[in-house]
Amino acid sequence: MARKPAAPKKQKSFEQNLWDTADKLRGTVESSEYKHVVLSLIFLKFTCDKFEERKKELIAEGQEAYIDMVEFYAMKNVFYLPEESRWSYIQKQAKQDDIAVKIDTALHTVEKNNKSLRGALPDNYFSRLGLDQAKLASLIDSIDNIDTVEDKEEDVVGRVYEYFLGKFAATEGKGGGEFYTPKCVVNLIAEMIEPYKGKIYDPCCGSGGMFVQSVKFVENHQGSTKDISIYGQEQTGTTYKLAKMNLAIRGIAGNLGEVPADTFFKDQHEDLKADFIMANPPFNLKEWRADTELTDDPRWDGYETPPTGNANYGWILHMISKLSENGVAGFVLANGSMSTNTKGEGEIRQKMIENDLVDCMIALPGQLFYTTQIPVCLWFLTKNKKAQVVEGHTDSNHSDRQGETLFIDARNMGTMVDRTHKELTSDDIAEIARTYHAWRGEEKDCEYEDVAGFCRATKLEEIKANDYVLTPGRYVGAAEIEDDGVPFEEKMADLSQTLYRQMIESEKLDAVIRENLTGLGYGG
Repeated sequence: MARKPAAPKKQKSFEQNLWDTADKLRGTVESSEYKHVVLSLIFLKFTCDKFEERKKELIAEGQEAYIDMVEFYAMKNVFYLPEESRWSYIQKQAKQDDIAVKIDTALHTVEKNNKSLRGALPDNYFSRLGLDQAKLASLIDSIDNIDTVEDKEEDVVGRVYEYFLGKFAATEGKGGGEFYTPKCVVNLIAEMIEPYKGKIYDPCCGSGGMFVQSVKFVENHQGSTKDISIYGQEQTGTTYKLAKMNLAIRGIAGNLGEVPADTFFKDQHEDLKADFIMANPPFNLKEWRADTELTDDPRWDGYETPPTGNANYGWILHMISKLSENGVAGFVLANGSMSTNTKGEGEIRQKMIENDLVDCMIALPGQLFYTTQIPVCLWFLTKNKKAQVVEGHTDSNHSDRQGETLFIDARNMGTMVDRTHKELTSDDIAEIARTYHAWRGEEKDCEYEDVAGFCRATKLEEIKANDYVLTPGRYVGAAEIEDDGVPFEEKMADLSQTLYRQMIESEKLDAVIRENLTGLGYGG
């Protein structure tokens, strides 16, 4: 008998190989810490590759005299690196006992010489952690194999960075990963709000994933990234540094505020009016303010003050206060936000609906997030539902939809990617975004139609009749079941016979259980 050929061995991607090497550091470093070790080294390698590329360019242009002048690198958005900050130097010293100190010095020098990186890079991280020198050298060797600038079309560093952020979030599990919103959720928000041009803002920006995806959206639609400007804020110091590195590594300029700070108590973009707001605030944040704090804050003008026990409506009102006249906001919240009536939250929601701010609500499938299993939804708000011309994108013009809200129930979408996590596929994202755009009247997305069990355009009166609850399941109804052609009488007879058989089986099992209990001395 001929032997069955062995299945071809699955090749690991270079990201996976790199992850395996980095993963060897686990055990010697806390998981919450070692992402900074790995991502800092990737950052150093990338900035050095860009530096060396620019240096060669200057030499080729006969400008050798300027190869040590910072300005000649800055003009091309490249960071100038002194000798001790260059990857080649780090790589040569990798086997030395004091390599951790040398890496700290390299990072400190890069930051000192480049203003845009101020406060972005870890400070004395490597020395303090007491890393195993051999494992650190092995990690440096692995990172050395990545050519970050060879392929101009491929964002190699971006891929590695994103892969690692996702893996770190998955590894840290519950209690970690606040810095990372799953890529498919960020993609969906970007595809929905279409940030072609204007100011983009994220009040709790984590590692900056929303900005990265906005820039990708613009590039994928042949727009110019010069047409958008980025504003963000992040409270956690280490995550703020991650965001700055994440943007710097992709050449994205953004204003993330002078320091990491709480958005509610130290708003660093007070006068900002954003055209697009994208956010994934911490779910159901408790005790975000004391009873006596922020009670007269202008951001709540016209609404009840959000309760101290949950920040969800604080985030919502903060974002409304930041929206420009034609702006649109898309953000993630826990499902409870759609129906809660706790301590004034119901009144705030009612007022928002009566002010005609709620454009679209989407119920998402479960298991999308690494950090929580609670069901989540997407809110989309706008201050202008009137007919609107989108400059430079006439196919995306909006029709008048005043007094209407679109509900989409996407809970049955998504595909399991491992035992516990699900992802929305690119087809899922395209279908949801196309539905929203068609309802908004965008020519490129054809005529909108309600689909039972999936989407429905609803008038304000109907939402009012449902006590201002915004759960999509209340409005979209049940999906139509395909007729299988079997007559009702026949189906009923079959089901009845099955039930009778199960009842007889149940009686037999009950008799066995009674007999066993009697045998044990517990007869009734």
